[in-house]
Order: sequence, then C-alpha cells, then structure tokens
Amino acid sequence: MDGRPAPQPPTPPLAEDATEPVEPQSPPQAPAPTTESKPAAAADPGAGATAAPSAVPSPYPNTPMPRPAAPATVAAAAVPATQAPAETTPPAEPLETTAPVEPLETTAPAEPLETAAPSEPMETAAPAEPMETAASAEPMETVPPSPPPDPAGGAARNEPHARYARLQAAANEMASSLARAETGPQPPASDPGAPAETSPGTGPAAASTPPAAAQPPAASPSGAQPCQSPVPQARVGRVVSVSGAQAVALLEGDVSGGRNQSCGLEIGKLVTMRTETSVVFGLVAGLSIPVPSQDPTQPEVRVVELELLGETQINERGRRLGFQRGVTSFPSLGDGVFHADQEDLGIVFASPDANKVRIGSIHQDRRLPACVAVDDLLGKHFALLGTTGSGKSCAVALILRQILQEHQSGHVVLLDPHNEYHRAFGEMAELIDPGTLELPFWLFNFEEFVEVVLGRKTSPDAIEASILNELIPIAKRQFLGDAEDHRYVTADTPVPYRFNYLIQLIDEIIGKLEKPEDLGPYMRLKARLKALQADSRFSFMFGSVALRDNMSQIISRIFRIPVRGRPITIIDLSGVPSEILNVVVSVLCRMTFDFAIWSDRALPILFVCEEAHRYAPQNPGLGFEPTKRAMSRIAKEGRKYGVSLCVITQRPSELDSDILSQCNTIFSLRMSNSKDQEFVRSTLSESAEGLMYFLPLLRTAEAIAVGEGVPVPVRICFDELPREYRPLSGTAPFSHTWKADTGDSAFIDAVVDRWRRQQR
Repeated sequence: MDGRPAPQPPTPPLAEDATEPVEPQSPPQAPAPTTESKPAAAADPGAGATAAPSAVPSPYPNTPMPRPAAPATVAAAAVPATQAPAETTPPAEPLETTAPVEPLETTAPAEPLETAAPSEPMETAAPAEPMETAASAEPMETVPPSPPPDPAGGAARNEPHARYARLQAAANEMASSLARAETGPQPPASDPGAPAETSPGTGPAAASTPPAAAQPPAASPSGAQPCQSPVPQARVGRVVSVSGAQAVALLEGDVSGGRNQSCGLEIGKLVTMRTETSVVFGLVAGLSIPVPSQDPTQPEVRVVELELLGETQINERGRRLGFQRGVTSFPSLGDGVFHADQEDLGIVFASPDANKVRIGSIHQDRRLPACVAVDDLLGKHFALLGTTGSGKSCAVALILRQILQEHQSGHVVLLDPHNEYHRAFGEMAELIDPGTLELPFWLFNFEEFVEVVLGRKTSPDAIEASILNELIPIAKRQFLGDAEDHRYVTADTPVPYRFNYLIQLIDEIIGKLEKPEDLGPYMRLKARLKALQADSRFSFMFGSVALRDNMSQIISRIFRIPVRGRPITIIDLSGVPSEILNVVVSVLCRMTFDFAIWSDRALPILFVCEEAHRYAPQNPGLGFEPTKRAMSRIAKEGRKYGVSLCVITQRPSELDSDILSQCNTIFSLRMSNSKDQEFVRSTLSESAEGLMYFLPLLRTAEAIAVGEGVPVPVRICFDELPREYRPLSGTAPFSHTWKADTGDSAFIDAVVDRWRRQQR
C-alpha cells in the first residue's frame, strides 16, 4: 500500500516477574513521524482520532509553554510509569494515517499520532503522561489525571467550628477554586487533520531544559507561591469577602512547614491591603481551617478574619499620608493581603506628633514605641484594668510620669487608698496624708453630712435628718451676718458655720419642748455630733479650733493652682475611717466637677481614682450612692467642662458599667477571672474582641490597649520604671522574712501606739 512496509506484529509482553531493570530515561524529545510501522499506528479503521492537548497557558508571560505530546497507545511491552517513549528520526514527509492490512483487536480506539510541519519537527515542553499497559495484546489505556484531593479529608473529618459557620459558603467556593487550580485547564478538542501547533520560539533549541536559575519557583498545591517567613511586603493571601468593617482573606502558601501554614500571622497582628488610593490596615481577629483535612500534607482552605481599622491615603505624587481611623476606600475581591512591615507599623505607631508620649513598645515589633495621644487619652477618660500583681500600679505611675514630664504645669488629683504612690513621683507631687488632710465639715453637702453624722441606714426623711436640714441653713446665715444676702444659702451651699453653734441651736429647741417623748431625736443627734467632734479620726473635718473661710486655700492646694513645680496631688486615704471613706471620695469628686463648671474650663483637671469599684459599685446596695453619682457625672459630662477621669480597678465586673462604658481608652492587663473578662469584652468594640482573648496570657507589665488614646488596638509592653520610682505595691517577701525571727515586744508596742493614734 503506497510502497510503505506493513506494520509489524506486536511483541509479546514481558513476564510479570521479569527482574531485568529498566534504566530511567531523561525526558525525551518530541516523537516525530516515521516511515516505520509502530504499534500505536495500528488502529481500527472506523475509529475516530483524538486531538492532542493544546498548549498549556504559561504563568510567566516571558516563558511560553509548548504543547505536550499526545500519549500513544502501546501494546508491545509493559512500560514503567517513569519511562517515556523512545525517540524517532524525523521523516521526509508527513505520515498519512491509513488502515493496516490486518488491524489488531483493541478494546478502545487508538489515537493516531499528529504530525508536525514538514520543515520543523514538533517539540514537547513536558514528557507524555505515564501509561498503563495490559499483559495481553490489548493497547494501553491512558490513565486520566487524578482528581484533586478532597479538602474535607477522610471519612473521619472534623466538623467546622460554630464560630466559623458564617464562613462556610466562602469556604466551599475556596475549595472549588483550589480544585480548579490543582487540575489545571482542560485541553480543547482540535481537528485531527490539522497540523500540530507550536508555541512561538519553539524548536530544537527551545526544547532544552532551562538552567536552574531560570526555573520558576515551585507552586504550592493551591496554585499560589510558597509563603515565606514574614518579610517586608510579603504577600500572605487574597481578599475573598468584604462586609462592613470586616474582611475575610484566603491564605496562600505551603501546607507543610509549621508556621508557614499561617504565614506567621497571629491574632492581633496588622496586615495591609492596597487599593487605588490608599493602603488599608486590618487587624487579624481570627484564623481558621473551616474544613480540616486528616492528612496535614494535603491542601486545605485556610482563612483569616480581619477587622478593618484605618488607612493611609496616597497623594498624587504617590506618597503616603498619615494614618487615619476609618476606611473610605475598601479593598476589592482578589486584592492581595500583605504583612505590615516596619514602615507600615511606623506610620501607624511612630508618626511624629508633639501631642504623643511614649509609654512602652508594641508587641508586634519591639523596636517601635507605643505612644498615647495626650488630648485623646485625657479628654475622653481612660481606665486601667488588671488583676493584683499584673503591674497595674506601675503602669499608672509610668503613664502619669511620662505625661507630666512633657506637661509640667498639669493639674492631677490621685486618690491613693493604700499609700503606695508617694515615692513614684518624688518632687513632682504634693502629698496630702491623714495628718495634713483638711476637708472642713461645711464643705460637705447635706447628703454627705447626714451620711457622716447618722450613718448609711438613715433615711433623708428621718426626724434627725429633718432637724439638720432645718438648722444648718440657720447656722450658715448666722456666720454670714445680716449684711449678706442669704437667699442663695441652703443646706448644700459650701458656706462656713460654727459647729458649736449648731449644737447650741439643738439645745435651745430641747429647752422649749414640753413633752419628754419629743426629746429623743434631739438628744440622739446632739450626742452624735459631740462624739464626732471628739474623735481624732475625724480631725480633718472637725479639728480646726478657729473657724475661717479657707475654701480658696483648700482648692489651691488640692488642684495645684498655681503648680509651683508640683503638678500632681496625691491624697493618702489609708488613714481615713472606712465608714466615711466613700463620703470623702464623694466630696472630692463633687468639688472637682463643681470647680470645673464655675471656672469655665480654664484649668483642665485629671481625677485619678484607684480602687474605683469600692466607690462606684455595680450593686446598688453597696457603696455610697452620692459617690457613684458624682463619679458618674464626671464620666458623662466631665469632657465638656475640662475634667478627665482615670478609673483603676482590679474587679471591673464589680464597677458600675455606666462609668466604665464612658472610658474611651482602656488598658487591660492580665485578667484571670472569666466574669471580669466577659465584662470587659462587652464594653469594647468588635475590633478588639480577638485581642481580649489574650487577657489570661499576658505577662506582667503587658496590656491590650484599645480606644481613642492609641492609634489602633494593640498589645503593648510597658517600659520599666526605675526602682526608685516604683510604687510600694510589691508582694511581701514571705520566703525571706520567714527565715528569721525579727519581731519582739517593742515592735508590738510601737504598732499598737500608731494604731491608737491613727498615725502611720
């Protein structure tokens, strides 16, 4: 037929137990048409021809990928999976596919070889697909490509966590995308009679293997580049969902290799997303594998939940402006997600601003300072929360010292119930201890005075309270004299009056009463007033012998007006009787707010309240209601009048929620109580919710800072205070003290004497 030799009969297959090794061959050149008959050319005359796969699209535009050769059916011998078909010499003219004299019996139609152009042989970019052969004379069936691994794993797959139920739909779409990337594009059908196409630039020279340096990096099972360790501008994934202030990204990278599974991301770290006009910053709020695989080497869908925090705008010259909260240009689907490098973090945390002071370093990069904005921190209140021993007192001292060193004419009032802050500020502080504290009884309003005289259980409608409400204005008018206008004088007006004159008025009423049964309330009230006057613990109220109107001097000392180099006043409340401690705090809170109102915001004041849960408890049956009311008034209205509130507590769940919710900046140190943790989470925005799970794991002097005083929610490490400026809040040295017997009777006598005299 046409002068060509007839096809050769098939060679018997090798025995199954053949031990002769087959040497592996390097990837062959493309098989070319030949005049010799080959087993693959024996085909059913009525069978159709199947086209060879088309050229695979190249992921690198400068390196075209040629079309792989069509797999040939082999019936001559069992060929190992790693062995490629032998090379043949190119023909002088294209081979015409004709039916042989005696066609072989086949189970499936064989695919005829496609011929390349006569002038140039066809070239392959990759070896042909491996083929399986049968032991009989039947031609080999081409093994189809294996389907991608199921991201769900084996039959014993884990169920998705309930927290990520809302991500399930996105996860399914990601799995489909992963499978498509794994399988690759399917070759389109072509005309059997058409000559095979070759990629531009192909030929014998192009068929050579490129050098190692020119090889593209190995792709991960998901089709993305392998994720490297966190380096500047390292890409970690792409955006697959944007909803309001939240975004979801699909992580890219190798599934094996430890921390490469998440590309170094942790809860609380910052990432960036580039838009046309800005760089958007996101906070990592959650990491998950919605459908985990049983085999850790298999590809899995890994997602990261992001809270959008703010952005830096890019001007017309391509320069980035300062960081701003809020997002105006949102990332789009498919946009890359990158690690925030040191430049990005510097724009957020270390931007130059004269209004900021350093208090520590950020946990993500200890080289960058953690700063607070003074106006935003003080103007909108702040709170420091943490269990005992977490470094709360040192953090308070550090923040106040850093602020006052830059603003030496400040006005700070610090309530110190444990006498621990007096050495933390040195010469910067004016110390008021129980021996020098002066709060005259006439500065108390009616509710506060009744609380001191009659106790907490007394109702304002009681007979004794009614007597005081009637007699106190009379005593105040008597001190002012007849020339003064008395219409403004009430029981709450801070006007001096003689305490003995109040007792004298009670005696006059007793002398006018005719019925003995009416004397009881007056006699009890008189006895209580005399007892308070004689009690040395109340000397700061009733100890002054000469009555004088020194309200201006008291305000000047408490609020540091003028400052005279001491911008902070520390009021030691450790010697104040516990039964009236809340009343004293109420007087100081109320005086601070009233002074700010009547001074017309001329001198802003910071009021620092240590152990705030004692004075403003959540339980209405505890504490002193006027104290809670006065503190709550500062929290709600103080910003308008120049009064800032700093709340410090170790039990935030016991603090009045209205007060804590008004604190726009919160420093949360280590907190182990679950009730306290939940309470703090309920007062914060969703952007900081992920960080709050770190609370039980924080080290001493570490905190989660959230709110207006810091650029973004961040985990910070406070700077270490010098030893001489640390508060006296350290733990007692049990192991050291208990090794020696140092106490004696003289020591006990000295303690008893100070106890009785109420002197420390």
